[in-house]
Amino acid sequence: MSNIHQKTWNILLIVVLGGLILGLPLFLGKYYLHFFIMIFFFAFLGSAWNILGGYAGQFSFGHAAFFGTGVFTSTLLQIHAGVNPWIGMLLAGIAGMGLGLFIGFLSFRYGLRGPYFALAMLALAEMLKLIAIEWMTSRYPLGITIPLRGDSLLYFQFRDKVPYYYISFLMMAGALFLTRFIEVRKIGSYFKAIRENESAAEALGINVFRYKLIAMAISAFLTAVGGTFYSQYYLNIEEESAFGAGISIEILMGPIIGGAGTVFGPLLGAGILEFLSETTRNFLGGYSGVHLMIYGAVLVFVIIFLPHGIMGGLQETFRKITKGQTKT
Repeated sequence: MSNIHQKTWNILLIVVLGGLILGLPLFLGKYYLHFFIMIFFFAFLGSAWNILGGYAGQFSFGHAAFFGTGVFTSTLLQIHAGVNPWIGMLLAGIAGMGLGLFIGFLSFRYGLRGPYFALAMLALAEMLKLIAIEWMTSRYPLGITIPLRGDSLLYFQFRDKVPYYYISFLMMAGALFLTRFIEVRKIGSYFKAIRENESAAEALGINVFRYKLIAMAISAFLTAVGGTFYSQYYLNIEEESAFGAGISIEILMGPIIGGAGTVFGPLLGAGILEFLSETTRNFLGGYSGVHLMIYGAVLVFVIIFLPHGIMGGLQETFRKITKGQTKT
């Protein structure tokens, strides 16, 4: 197939998929709209984690630190200073990026890597959660509720879930596009080199410290932006939902299962996990924590049989098939 025909098919595929996605809310009820919103949302957060953990190889157990920073920054600015939530989203991203650069500077400057970096991130998230608990106990013992301003795009509040569907989809699409942009550029090659062998990357002249900080800044910024979407979607926040270990696990599970270091791995993983979560909630709703057991079983299966995730396994299979056809 010629390049022209290939590009034509690609454009046609994008148009068809775009039309399906844009028209889907017309046929869905509130339950299924929420289902897809959560898939898009966690695919966005998973893509944010994927840039740092999947491509740059800096495995983080504490992305809730950036998520919670985004949640509290935009919410408190909106309630106490009257800052528009869209502006608050940008400021939340900047705050998350600042935190990421701070912890990244300390971690990377002093050589924390592998499990030590993962534990440092977990400790950061837990420390921020404890601070939030102490502060919320005295100021907002019942949680923070964002006041209703009506059905308005300006105030990021809607009575219907359809606008949230489109916003979450655009956020996810933007994160996937950014991931692909990074992957095919020189910066993506640097990230992969650092992931495979930091010492070898440094010997080749790559400024390992600088590019790890860049990956951290991008990942933290996007994760904090996701925190703002979360707060505007639910309009009520608590310290556990913002800084808890559960959100860190949900963020990283998608890329790991779908395929860390691949563009569409976070989307595939988010779709699988959300499907499992909803299925277990519907059929085994009386048994608390069952979905976490199933998550664990899926994770063990993927680690043993698909160490590069489902998308990585599919890519490897495709390469073998292509290589076999070339030989014949």
